[in-house]
Amino acid sequence: MMSLKGIYFMVSLFLGSFFGSIFMLGPFIPLMFITPSWYRWINNRLVATWLTLPVALLETIFRVKVIITGDAFVPGERTVIIMNHRTRMDWMFLWNCLLRYSYLRLEKICLKSSLKSVPGFGPFLSNICLTAVAGWAMQAAAYIFIHRRWKDDKSHFENMLNYFCDIQEPLQLLIFPEGTDLTGNNLDAIHDITVAYPHNIPQTEKHLLNGNFPKEIHFHISRYPLETLPDSKEELQVWCHKRWQEKEERLRLFYEGSKSFEFTGKSVIPPCKSEFRVLLIKWMSILYWTLFTSAMFILICLYSIVRWYFFITIVFFVLQEKIFGGLEVIELACYRFLWKRPSVDDKKK
Repeated sequence: MMSLKGIYFMVSLFLGSFFGSIFMLGPFIPLMFITPSWYRWINNRLVATWLTLPVALLETIFRVKVIITGDAFVPGERTVIIMNHRTRMDWMFLWNCLLRYSYLRLEKICLKSSLKSVPGFGPFLSNICLTAVAGWAMQAAAYIFIHRRWKDDKSHFENMLNYFCDIQEPLQLLIFPEGTDLTGNNLDAIHDITVAYPHNIPQTEKHLLNGNFPKEIHFHISRYPLETLPDSKEELQVWCHKRWQEKEERLRLFYEGSKSFEFTGKSVIPPCKSEFRVLLIKWMSILYWTLFTSAMFILICLYSIVRWYFFITIVFFVLQEKIFGGLEVIELACYRFLWKRPSVDDKKK
């Protein structure tokens, strides 16, 4: 049965993401055709403001406790994040960790291309709830969409990574490899994150809609600097399989034991934000998005020019995805044209 707090959570995220895509990200789209690097710099920070909202709601309104052990992130480093996939909301709960130990604006997610067409900052319409990170703003955030056919995805994947390197915009790429191989090109480190839920485990979006939020979320972080990684693809594949075996053993001990990650070491990298600063960010996020959503409703009702912009932007978001394949594809094409950077395919010719 749906609960009021579950409905409040879903509606808050959807309205914030929907209006944020149109009224925050939409006005900066023309900048893509002038200077893609500035467009990317601005968009990363705008998207990050919304990523604080689910963190704020989970921790301040629904009292979800977050426990983090192990290593941490070096601020601004380029890294691949590999994480076990326990529920369909793991990607969202990870933001609770990254808010403290990293910069949310750096995170990019590798996800399937079918999620592009869901409106808003995330796909909050399927079954009237969350499904996975996608949608219009995820295109604007330059998330990497793949078709899960490596032969077709390889060039686009490498072109997107090279683009970020060219504009010197560091990223932290989240993937759920489940034992696949990794590459160490253009990286500073790999972060292996294990996530576990000692009590109730919300498996699907329906659980959240029913008010079944996790009481605690535990993260254990293992950081592997680039110089410690194997060089060859085959050795990296073996390395990744070993990490997954360690992860499975760590999870077994977690659930069969005290339901906490045993960590005897001490991270030499402190959180990049104090708990007071995190608390301030969370309350400011709730205040901002509440006022922003209300203000957009009022502006749409009062002014015809706002209504026209609202509908034209929606039409643009829908048509650009169907015609060109997504905002991130247009952005990459603009960068190649304006700065005459050869793509991976061009280099092979």
